Amino acid sequence: MKACVIVPARDEEELIGACIRALAAQEGVSRADYEVLLVLDRCTDATEAHARAAAGDMTLHIIEAVEAGVGHARRQGMDLAAERLPPNGLIATTDADSEPAPDWLRAQLDAVAAGARAIGGRIELGLHDLPPAALRRREADAAKRHAGISTAGAREHHQFSGASLAVTAATYAQVGRLEPRAALEDEGFERALHRHGVPIERLAAVRVTTSGRRIGRARRGLAVDLRRNGWLAERSYDADEFTVDQLRALKDRSVCVILPARETAGTLAGVLDALEPLGDLIDELLVIDADSRDGTAGVARGKGVDVISESALQPAFGPALGKGDAMWRGLSATTGELVCFLDTDTEDFDSRFALGLLGPLLTDPELAFVKGHFRRPFKRGDTTTPDGGGRVTELLARPYLNLNFPELAGFRQPLAGELGATRELLEQLPFPVGYGVEIANLIDVYRLVGLERMAQVDLGTRQNRHQPLSALSRMALEVLAAAERRTHTTDAVPGPLLIPAGNDFEVRAAVADERPPLAGLRP
Repeated sequence: MKACVIVPARDEEELIGACIRALAAQEGVSRADYEVLLVLDRCTDATEAHARAAAGDMTLHIIEAVEAGVGHARRQGMDLAAERLPPNGLIATTDADSEPAPDWLRAQLDAVAAGARAIGGRIELGLHDLPPAALRRREADAAKRHAGISTAGAREHHQFSGASLAVTAATYAQVGRLEPRAALEDEGFERALHRHGVPIERLAAVRVTTSGRRIGRARRGLAVDLRRNGWLAERSYDADEFTVDQLRALKDRSVCVILPARETAGTLAGVLDALEPLGDLIDELLVIDADSRDGTAGVARGKGVDVISESALQPAFGPALGKGDAMWRGLSATTGELVCFLDTDTEDFDSRFALGLLGPLLTDPELAFVKGHFRRPFKRGDTTTPDGGGRVTELLARPYLNLNFPELAGFRQPLAGELGATRELLEQLPFPVGYGVEIANLIDVYRLVGLERMAQVDLGTRQNRHQPLSALSRMALEVLAAAERRTHTTDAVPGPLLIPAGNDFEVRAAVADERPPLAGLRP
């Protein structure tokens, strides 16, 4: 026997047949030259039956995975293959949603005969519903990755993926086997090959066509990338696309705008002046004041706008504890079917902020949530650094989402205070009382309605006040606590935050309380 093909599978009854038939139809190799090891990863459907029906006279072994996850399943199969093959035998893997070309095995065996020890096949996209912009993004990314390859071996493309990777049995033993990761185990194996000085032959003649589906079985991988790229192409908007007259004509639901405010007397007037031309597009406009001492409430009243002390709302919950609490209480005091939250510490606010958030909701009834994003200059004295703001976003929120919620990594400003949503959705959400509210909303909405009912809109540039690092440290802790509660379902309660102060520390309190969904409090 010259080769073993490993196929991990989890509930792939719809696609496994095509994969197994493609392996059974390999040309230029005899049936005695290879066998297929199908490793079932907790399958609850008819994957096994469909695979057996498609195998024909090809040798197919069905193996139950000992541990859960594609990395464990792929490793288990590769370990078994290494035991069954001679040192120069080929351990090849593909995925259950992929179809190897008829000469896939033959091309790899020829490469091994010519001295190849590790092979990466070319992965081509099969049937899909991706828009052209998503394909262009994918092609641009592929070109960058191809240009970035600097290791030894043929570089006919950039890929080394579980859908088509192969090593000799001797090489597999040399690198210490495949690390059984929950996802991206192929990337880890590639790094192991590099560490051991094994060149990877990335050969265009070794071809596999893989599913273009956007919802896959692993937490990471091609399906996640395709889903995110498709979403970026289909659910990204620009505030300049929408005008007051256009949205007034489309308006089919009542609209309320909620403005949480804390010590914003210097900027609130500009915000209210910018919203005034929207007229009857907005049915409710409410300022939620944190009992500001700088006259914020007076500014609102002077403009004829309703203003309520945040602690006067939902008094059974005691005094309001932070921004998220103000948002939640403001939501309880309004009735509009579409809700916009806008920050009030913005120096260059204009009506596009509200139009941009309402536009997608009114033009696409499938959408339930819209997040604003913008360029955030960092201003210190007379010096302004373009895109230097949003320090907690760049140092904490963005890396955290990439690590734990890669589908949400396309949101450019995950901690932006500007958002629009349906009341029905917002009233199903718990609200962290402090700075964790934005990341919590993002994760909770994703789990409730899915990425495809979420959108983001470019609001231009926003210049707001910047906080000192000590204040940002507290903000980051509250963001992290809210995110951790959703990632690991633990009661992440931060203790006192120690901030270095000279030779000692200052103690800052961070809040992790959450208000319950309003839907459960309604009569």
